[in-house]
Amino acid sequence: MNIVERSKIVLLEIGASPIMYLMLALSVVSVAIMVERSLFFFRVRENLQRLARDLALALDRGDVSSARQLVETSRSAESAIVAAGLSRIEHGAAAVEEAMSGASAVQRMRLERRLGFLGTLGNNAPFVGLLGTVIGIVQAFDHLQVAGAANGSGGAMNDVMGAIAEALVATAIGLVVAIPAVAAFNAFQRRIKGTLGNAEALRHIVLSYVKAVPRSSDRASAPEKSGEAENVVPFEQLRASAH
Repeated sequence: MNIVERSKIVLLEIGASPIMYLMLALSVVSVAIMVERSLFFFRVRENLQRLARDLALALDRGDVSSARQLVETSRSAESAIVAAGLSRIEHGAAAVEEAMSGASAVQRMRLERRLGFLGTLGNNAPFVGLLGTVIGIVQAFDHLQVAGAANGSGGAMNDVMGAIAEALVATAIGLVVAIPAVAAFNAFQRRIKGTLGNAEALRHIVLSYVKAVPRSSDRASAPEKSGEAENVVPFEQLRASAH
């Protein structure tokens, strides 16, 4: 018995039904992930315009404590990134920038949790369904061979039609599982891209204020200019308000 005959026997013993049951199980997991991620993104949504406005007003007053309280009471990724930067404000602009960059990487992993499964399932479900189709076609040709040996008996031809139908069902199930998974994966990725874009905007707001605050040493060495930077909060006061 050659490799082709052995492979044919294995495929006929497996059948397409186990493949379809596997796809149905994966579809249940896929739906569960879609629901969980949808609820997660709903809970961590943020009103960016209001947050940006309130954050800018607090920093403009030099009130870092209020700014930190504003972002620490929110569960959004944007607020978590800003909070990380404000927690390092006493160490200067470079430390704030690094802290927010690190927090951004952490929040990206938090946002992308379990999405790898959806992407993998969406890309591979059609191929798994195709495997079931191939097995069904092999079964159909096997039944057709039996029908030919039996001079086209009606029972054998019914088996051929049944195997072909099973093969087509396997393809359909693969597509039904893959299409929602791909659509959800792309939608979540767009949401993540928007969230990180919002965080980047807030990051620049924080850095613009931190970098604009003069230190006492800078003010001492700089020549005095009448009416210049009278409304700028000194860096030492900004540091003190963070505690």
